[in-house]
Amino acid sequence: MKETAYNQINPLIRLKETELLNSAQYEQLLNAKTIEELQDILKSTIYSTYMTEGFVDDFEYIYSKEKGRLFEWLYELAPEPEVIDIYTSRITFHNLKVLTKAELTGENLDHLFIADGRYSIETIKSAIRTRVSTEIADELMQAILEVLDYFQESSIFQAIDIIYDRSFLTYQKRLAEKLGYKDIIDEVTAFIDLTNISTMARGIIQGQHENFLLTVLSSSGSIPKSDFLAYSEQSLAAFTEFVLNISLGGILAPIVSSETKELDLIAFEKVKDDYLTGLYDKSKIMAFGPLPLLAFLNAKEVEWKNLRLILVSKRSNFSADVVRERMRAVDGL
Repeated sequence: MKETAYNQINPLIRLKETELLNSAQYEQLLNAKTIEELQDILKSTIYSTYMTEGFVDDFEYIYSKEKGRLFEWLYELAPEPEVIDIYTSRITFHNLKVLTKAELTGENLDHLFIADGRYSIETIKSAIRTRVSTEIADELMQAILEVLDYFQESSIFQAIDIIYDRSFLTYQKRLAEKLGYKDIIDEVTAFIDLTNISTMARGIIQGQHENFLLTVLSSSGSIPKSDFLAYSEQSLAAFTEFVLNISLGGILAPIVSSETKELDLIAFEKVKDDYLTGLYDKSKIMAFGPLPLLAFLNAKEVEWKNLRLILVSKRSNFSADVVRERMRAVDGL
């Protein structure tokens, strides 16, 4: 599809961007002494309607509902719904995990469902229970069937997460390639590569064997599985040295311990998020194409993560400096 197809939605996205929290507001929130003071600051933002006494306790519920409303709005306007799928499929696969486990155990896990703007909880439940669906994408249905078939043979709950996680990354890459936009393919490929690096590093720490790592690593990134598996019986320091010599090594170098020569996996997730956010920087000067839309979705997710972190910090009395170090990157902060 021509990039000019986005010339109607992108101006609306620019207006939505003005509602994002800015660096000055973040500084005010970081320096707020109490929850009450923090709520007063948020009264002048898009979150004003939620500033009730139970805002902090209800944040996850509010977050879920706001996400769902935003996604529904975007699905109505986007000329290519697959662009929204690139982002919302992260939530869709979370829901598949939760509701598959609920179906197999008989436990009610509805409270863990997050609206993705596309598939209702009833639609996903029905697909899992009946093993057929005319609403769910074929690739998602195939993932459901793979999980259910495997579970019949093994009854290993860990397999549910493993199969869905691998299927999610494959689905992301197929969506990106189907859309054909280089910027989206680059972002999705980097996301998969960084996910594989994290998965491999954690597997080494846990002492996982090569067969297990072969199963959990994705083949959809730019780094061959064989390159990772060569380190299945080696130390994290050896794997870290390998990582520092690939194209993503530069962004990971600052989180390598000078003493152990190992990746800091606690800091890894922030570095990963900040790098992927940086890939959207060019969207600021783009009037056409889908990148501004995806950049806004990413910025909104970063905002929710940062706001959650600040709320938790006020309860736990963390200093503003400690919280600032853990916050995901936003303009001016």
